[in-house]
Order: sequence, then C-alpha cells, then structure tokens
Amino acid sequence: MNSFGQKFRFTTFGESHGIALGCIVDGVPAGLKIDLDFIQAQMDKRKPGKSEFETKRSEADTIEIQSGVFEGVSTGTPISMVLYNKNQKSRDYTNIKDVFRPAHADFTYFYKYGIRDYRGGGRSSARETSARVASGAIAQLMLNQFGIKVQSGISQIHTIKSKNLDFDYAPSSAIFALDKEMEDAQKNAILEAKNNHDSVGGVVTLKISNVPVGLGEPIYDKLDAKLADAMMSINAVKGVEIGDAIDGVELMGSQNNDQIRKDGFTTNHSGGILGGISNGEDIVMKIYFKPTPSIFKEQQTIDIYNEELDFKLHGRHDPCVAPRGSVVVNAMASLVIADMMLLNMGAKMEHLNKIYT
Repeated sequence: MNSFGQKFRFTTFGESHGIALGCIVDGVPAGLKIDLDFIQAQMDKRKPGKSEFETKRSEADTIEIQSGVFEGVSTGTPISMVLYNKNQKSRDYTNIKDVFRPAHADFTYFYKYGIRDYRGGGRSSARETSARVASGAIAQLMLNQFGIKVQSGISQIHTIKSKNLDFDYAPSSAIFALDKEMEDAQKNAILEAKNNHDSVGGVVTLKISNVPVGLGEPIYDKLDAKLADAMMSINAVKGVEIGDAIDGVELMGSQNNDQIRKDGFTTNHSGGILGGISNGEDIVMKIYFKPTPSIFKEQQTIDIYNEELDFKLHGRHDPCVAPRGSVVVNAMASLVIADMMLLNMGAKMEHLNKIYT
C-alpha cells in the first residue's frame, strides 16, 4: 500500500528517477496555518548532497503545494504537494539492469511484480521518503499548536555509541549527532566506510515531548504498534525499541516498573506508553538502520536469469543512511501522533459534547 494513517492520512507517489515525487495529505483540519517556509526547512534537512557524509546527488527538493491551501490556511480538502527530480543520472544504473544488488529490494520487487525500475530502485528508493517529510511537516504544524515536540538524532554509528543525548544540539550537526563529544568519531566512521567503498549502520533515538495522556487505539491500533509500523516502513530500518525494552529483559519487575506519585512517574522504562496508550511521559524510541546495501565493493549475486556473477556497483549512494533517516523518523512520528489525536476525539462523549452541544 502507498497510504498511511486513518484520520490524518497521506499517500505518496513517484519514483527516484521519475519526473517528480509527491504526496496527498487528507484529513488536515481546516484552519491550520500552512507555513511553507517551515515545510521547506524540513525538506532541506533531508535533501541529499549537503555534506561529505551523504550521497553526491544534489537536489533542491523544492516543494510545491498544489491544492488544499487557500491564503496560507488549510481548507479541509486534500493537500497535494510535489517536488521535481532535477539531478537523476540513470545511466549510473545500466550495469544493474538485469542484476540484483545484495541486501537490496531489487530481488523481492522483481519476483513480486515481474518487473522493476532499476534506476535507483524506483519506489524502493529512499528518495520516496522526501514525500513523507513533506507530509510530516504538515502534521508537525498541527502538533505545534499543542506544544507537542518531536525530536531525534544519531545515538550510534557503527560501534560508536553516544554517551549523552542532547536533542537541542542535533540540528546543528551535519550528521544530527546527539553527543557532541562522540560526533567526530561517528563522522570518521562514516568517512572510513566511504573511503573503503563500504557502508555502516546507525541508530536514531526519537523523543516526543508534551504528549497528552490517552493517545492510542487498543487493541489493534496501539500507539506503540503504530509507531513501530511507521518506523519499520522506512528504508533500511531493521529494528525498533520502545523505552528500555532490550535492557528491561535483564531487570526484575520491581526494577522495571515505572512507579507513580502525584506529580507523575518516577522512571520511564515504558518509553511513555502503557497498554498501547500514551501515559504523558516522553515517548522514547530507538530505530535501527542497517548499513546501506548499495556499496562499491565487488559482490556475488545473480541476475534475472538466475545466473551467478560478480559485479561492482556504480552510482551515488549514502555511506550511512541513518543521519538523513532521522529526519524521516521525525516525520513519521509526527504523522502518527497527529492521526492518534484525531482518532482520540471520539473516545469520550464529553469530547463530542464540546463540538455539537
């Protein structure tokens, strides 16, 4: 499927080397001020070609709003946005026209559909996430009205883990590092992989602050389940951790339980979610990105005729997708929270009475 969300729903379209990519965002309440400068600023964070730590593909990623906004305000109708591809080099992919890149979606797309767009991967390319960032910016504009803050950054590159998490520092870092002291080592790990024609993985830590209590639709639309769904839909994401899920396995219940006092919870091992519903604490998640599968070392693979061969890839690819992936993480988290806020409006009669009585 190419759509996500229920009440606050978006659909993306387009391919990596097509004419354009875009999105349609439906369910945006009328009267929301649409700040195009804010949306473009989010696009600029994700766009390629900004530094030596990213792919050399250079795209302006200028967003155009084509419907659903009048005089700077949402009209309640679908908001459509588009950005045009300007820097495709499809010839870079001619050597893999009939070849499957190891660990890439080439293989699965071909066997599912019997055809694939080999130019950058088509819909399986991470370039599709540019449309998600545009959609997420609309969601964040709505969340801003309620003081809900969505932040993320890099907490690990390869084996180099951050010791401190400073979400206010991350926007000033070329790789959105959360730990200023570990930033240079993490950058060097990316550059070393790049110079060796290889790639590395990374971990993005997400924090959502000022979330109201009660978001989440049990049993099958739990907030943690929808957030995990959103994160796992991002290219190269292979794992999600909510709260202290992994370390919590080694704790006793008496250690892991978030005890409660009149002024709130004493700890936040749950990551801000209990029973699939937000409890008012910060929502904290870790999102694990695998090393970029498109690397420039000789590799073993097969072609569409099931013939074995060795090949070397050409083109422009990120040596680590996690830094730009953190921008997409923000967008997807914003979209989930916005959707859950709208869904929550019908949870109590008092909510409906405020509107209709």
